[in-house]
Amino acid sequence: MSDPERAMLLSVHPRFATAILAGTKTVEVRRQRVAAPPGTPVLLYATAPTMAIVGMARIASVQVASPREVWSASRTSAGITRREYDEYMSGATSASGLCLEEPITFDAPVPLAALRTSGSFHPPQSYRYLTGEDLRTVAAVAPGLGKALPGVRVGGERPWNH
Repeated sequence: MSDPERAMLLSVHPRFATAILAGTKTVEVRRQRVAAPPGTPVLLYATAPTMAIVGMARIASVQVASPREVWSASRTSAGITRREYDEYMSGATSASGLCLEEPITFDAPVPLAALRTSGSFHPPQSYRYLTGEDLRTVAAVAPGLGKALPGVRVGGERPWNH
């Protein structure tokens, strides 16, 4: 299992978040190189109109290759049409296919407003890695996160299992 300090926050359209959490979309494609080891927790931030962290998954593997190669390997699992893919990848020289597993839907989505009450939380345009402080902020307002990431602690305790 990956160290919770290496969690990723991934912004996705609500329809993709729903499909990932349902297990029907198992590959998320990105225009840039993504370097994350297998087991990395991925918090799913559903963009407008949802604007909330709705669940999480884990990275099973990452394929970094040309857009053509990534499409060839992920077309049946990416949850998008070839046209959508080509429009998204237009001009890109490399692409990443994040193979996701173990999706968990949070009982209650964690809205952006709640995340911002605990600090200056900013969802990423695409993705970003979360710091220990970021994870504590999210854990403080996300009831299901503690079970999903047992190494996260709140309330002044040591945050990570070493």
